[in-house]
Amino acid sequence: MKTIISAVCATILLIASTAPAADSSTQSSQPKKGSLEFEKMKSLIGTWTGKTDMGQGPIDISLQYRLLAGGSVLEERCFSGTPNEMITMYYDQNGRLAMTHYCMFGNRPGMLLKASDANSIQLDFDGTCGIDPAKESHMHALKITFDDANTITTSCKAIMDGKEAPEHPTTFKRAKL
Repeated sequence: MKTIISAVCATILLIASTAPAADSSTQSSQPKKGSLEFEKMKSLIGTWTGKTDMGQGPIDISLQYRLLAGGSVLEERCFSGTPNEMITMYYDQNGRLAMTHYCMFGNRPGMLLKASDANSIQLDFDGTCGIDPAKESHMHALKITFDDANTITTSCKAIMDGKEAPEHPTTFKRAKL
């Protein structure tokens, strides 16, 4: 009996692996098109370097951006390869830029587009993400300024122990490969 079941499973797997792919008219090799702000964020793909001061003097920092999930998600990695590595995922939610930040604090604040113009994108805290701002330290807002094609400035608003911490704008340059 086990032999028959194994043969049937093997036959099904063989048929599935040789069957034509889904109708090519429903698939696209082009990345998914998003909101204007999400499309602007896609211009960040690559590695960016800078120096930041998180209250203990300047330190080197780099950000890596890559496009995932058929072009529908932009991943940002910060402090890659360290115990403080953080990941932020940018995506469109109902046609509006949103993000989820997986923080070294062990939480995941969410933000939604607050405002944008030709040179900047501002995201602000999404109260539905499950964080109580009065009790939990977290990243609360983010502004990204596109200074030029190879320079950006980021500024994060953090809430620490229920109080707004001073912002530390950081300028990043696109790494030359």
